[in-house]
Amino acid sequence: MVDTGNAPKMSVRGLTRRFGGLVAVNNVDLDLHQGEVHAVIGTNGAGKSTLINMLSGEIAASSGSIALEGRDVTQMPQPQRAKAGIGRSYQRTTIFPEFTVLENCRLTAQAQALPRPWRIWESAQHCAASMQRAQSALNRTGLAQQAARIAGSLSHGAKRQLEVAMCLATAPRVLLLDEPLAGMGAEETERMLELLKELKSAHAVLLVEHDMDAVFRIADRITVMVNGSVVATGTPDQIRNDPVVRTAYLGEDEHA
Repeated sequence: MVDTGNAPKMSVRGLTRRFGGLVAVNNVDLDLHQGEVHAVIGTNGAGKSTLINMLSGEIAASSGSIALEGRDVTQMPQPQRAKAGIGRSYQRTTIFPEFTVLENCRLTAQAQALPRPWRIWESAQHCAASMQRAQSALNRTGLAQQAARIAGSLSHGAKRQLEVAMCLATAPRVLLLDEPLAGMGAEETERMLELLKELKSAHAVLLVEHDMDAVFRIADRITVMVNGSVVATGTPDQIRNDPVVRTAYLGEDEHA
């Protein structure tokens, strides 16, 4: 793990989201540093999805603050956050299945760069900068050799890699990855974990993931959520041995 004495790329303080009388996320503090994979884990209903949706701007916070490299983005809508440097993937694939791998990345890069995203279809062919970003993203994710392939024909694991490439094509500083390992076999999981190791050197990476074996292998820091609240944050060893985590999340009785 790298030294995290550097300023965080993203800093979250007191982040809360209420849905009527339900507090889905309660007073969460979180720092994301370049050079780290920071995993957020918890059972279904713990608040992980709501948290990542607030960080990306798809759900407004009820209270609290979100700063990107010291800039307050709490009230910034999702498209502006993407332009500011926050990229994310989703639990379900969001690729354009009828377009090529390269076209998927190029259109994503073009949409991020244009002031009016609905013009992407007419101008993507002519945007050299977007093409360069797209090709760079494919190189970084190991998909360059499949650039001309129709995206819908890719394996499940390659589609998940493509989603990460599409994030990279937007030139993000922070990557928010929502269950990128879902549905993967052992070989595909290994490829994705190697990719995350490479990406963290240039980005702050937030990983929401249910595969605990993978989380404890790849994460530099882990935050555990229970019923919308953070109960622990620490290194994998600290989390593994935390009695509160073992009781509240892992379902173990420390006195058993």
